Amino acid sequence: MSRFSVPPSPHSWAFALTALVTATAVPGYAQTAPKRTHVADPDAPTIIRAEEFDGRPDRELNLARDVEIVRDKTRVTADTACFRQVEDEVEARGGVKIWRYGDYYTGDELKLNLESGKGYMLNPTYKLELNAAQGKARRINFLGEDEALVIDGTYSTCQGPDPDWYLKSSTLNLDSGRDVGVAGKTIVYFKNVPIIGTPAMSFSLSGARRSGWLPPIPGFGSKGRAELTVPYYFNIAPNRDLTLFPRLIAQRGIQLGAHARYIGETDAGSYAGDTFIEYLPNDKLANADRWMITSNHTQAIAKDWTYGWNVRAASDNNYPSDFSKTVSGSAERQLLRELRTDYRGEYWSLSARVQKYQVLQDPAAETDPALFVSRPYDRLPAINFQAARYDVAGFDWQLNSELTSFWHPTLTRGNRLVALPQVSYPIIGASYFITPKLMLNAAAYQLDAHDGSDSKSLTRAVPTMSLDSGLVFERDTKLFGREATQTLEPRLFYVKTPYRDQKEFPNFDTAAATFNFSQIFNENRFVGSDRVGDANQITAAVVSRFLEASGAERLRLAFGQRFYFSDQRVQLDASTPTRDAKSDILLAASGVISESWVLDSALQYNPADSRVVSSNHAVRWIPGAKKVLNLGYRYLRDTVSNKTVFKNVDLSSQWPLSSRWFGVGRISYSLEDKKILEGLLGLEYKGDCWVFRMGAQRFVTTAKEASTPIFFQLELDGLSKFGVGNPLEALRNSIPGYQRLNENVRR
Repeated sequence: MSRFSVPPSPHSWAFALTALVTATAVPGYAQTAPKRTHVADPDAPTIIRAEEFDGRPDRELNLARDVEIVRDKTRVTADTACFRQVEDEVEARGGVKIWRYGDYYTGDELKLNLESGKGYMLNPTYKLELNAAQGKARRINFLGEDEALVIDGTYSTCQGPDPDWYLKSSTLNLDSGRDVGVAGKTIVYFKNVPIIGTPAMSFSLSGARRSGWLPPIPGFGSKGRAELTVPYYFNIAPNRDLTLFPRLIAQRGIQLGAHARYIGETDAGSYAGDTFIEYLPNDKLANADRWMITSNHTQAIAKDWTYGWNVRAASDNNYPSDFSKTVSGSAERQLLRELRTDYRGEYWSLSARVQKYQVLQDPAAETDPALFVSRPYDRLPAINFQAARYDVAGFDWQLNSELTSFWHPTLTRGNRLVALPQVSYPIIGASYFITPKLMLNAAAYQLDAHDGSDSKSLTRAVPTMSLDSGLVFERDTKLFGREATQTLEPRLFYVKTPYRDQKEFPNFDTAAATFNFSQIFNENRFVGSDRVGDANQITAAVVSRFLEASGAERLRLAFGQRFYFSDQRVQLDASTPTRDAKSDILLAASGVISESWVLDSALQYNPADSRVVSSNHAVRWIPGAKKVLNLGYRYLRDTVSNKTVFKNVDLSSQWPLSSRWFGVGRISYSLEDKKILEGLLGLEYKGDCWVFRMGAQRFVTTAKEASTPIFFQLELDGLSKFGVGNPLEALRNSIPGYQRLNENVRR
């Protein structure tokens, strides 16, 4: 066996006794088209090896038997070959194999220019390094180091000689440098059965985002009407994209939609935003234009100065029930429109915002007043100032203030100025803390004339004193056989606020706070600034935590109750004072108690009536990958009417039925109304290089209406998704802990 080393210069030759090993250039993946880094060595020699040589070494060499030619990252083997030194060209026949920057080809005949990377191969097979795609063809034209044109060939990311899916195309341009495949007349085969044909198509070789038409999405709307969406995706930049989605809706017309996203940096700081728009001109069923917009934006103007907006709007009350695809979308009835700006100093912050609301009424509210959605006050504008310093000679102080102009089409309008200064002196030891605090809630109102009453001014100043204290005990223990540290943390929180008559004050934005563990350690039992609750009370609570050596909390148990030493005279309206001597009892347990169990439970119990007021229990079991079982129960009773508000059970799961079949499902059922609020049932199949999903979903859109969309989808790894509906979105939203079967696939 003989070997030749051919240097780049056509005029100098040298013999070599060793061969070079080909190195593979590994591409770097990014969310946009990655660039394969080909570091070519212009001084790399050409290494030639064969059993037989003849010809002129400075012009042309004829090679036979176990031929191997290596130049930098290109390696060719064949039965026979001819190397032309002047042209820097190889012709090979018989069992030809070629490796180019990690890509692998085999064929009957090859002609290749080693300098330019251009040439062709007859009857080839190929396998790409970028995404392990493979195929075969009548011919491949090498257009450069990164680009090849497959003629009358196939393409698939499946492995093995008989792929489950492949596309067959008249021409297929594979440009790994730009991370794009562009096919001419194409038919996609699944299990050797043609499933879709197209005159042209393009796709990303690595699965990264790129501009182009996305697969059409047939489906059914919330009212069961058939629709077809044909989206086009613009990959504008790594930090910007835009999706346009014209949608044909049966009996309604053509709806136009757009979704834009962006994120980035300027000299002043970061910015980010997201805008979603739908527009249906001349809805044939409603005889009107229908539209919806959701937009949010945040941007730094200068150092510590930002502005932004949050806009939600719709054309009419029925838009959510007619067009929503999710439970959350159909339930959103108070649409906020807000413009804001914020400035932060070292110890203070100043913000200004303008807020308006659009309220979408449930269509059934005309006959059932209980379904009526109230309209919040607009803030035109609201200016907030906050300042705080900590550990100033041992003291912590804070000031919160707000000046707001409230507007409502039917209720009292006016301006409100609120200032809430407070000072505390925390005393903290290794196993205890004591924090005395003084607060003052001062407010001034300027109310407009309304409903026959004159304009007037009101003022209020309410002081508050509180004393928070607690102890921390620790001991070594075990939790489910694992070493842990258990804490015992008793806590007492006393609040004294004198009574001030506030019946003349309007209620712009105040409500009774939800009674829970975060609220019982607040001085005010109301949320908002229009009411300051009188208080002479003490809250007692005990918390026990189980901590690992790393400090991670595995389990938290809590018990709490509030005791009143006087009546609660301040109410939201003119209702009678509350004369309870003690509050309901709060119990809670939560934590990641093991690698597979997650617990979250809370209960509010009224010992006087011996009844549960509210409870919320959720358990999640994750015994392994793609195995999750969620069980939840929620209950709420109205303490005034003593009627059950809701009593719901929720069960959801993703579970393997066999090595390849997976079941998915969710049911949210109202025990009080005896009806399904949300249901989903489906199946998934995991192939070697594809996933199939099918199922149906049902969810409530209004008090008397529900939507029942179906979905089925075939996802071909590394190519695209085909089917009806958007099952991945439905499964992720409906099943907490759901895992995509082909998580390693980017597309």
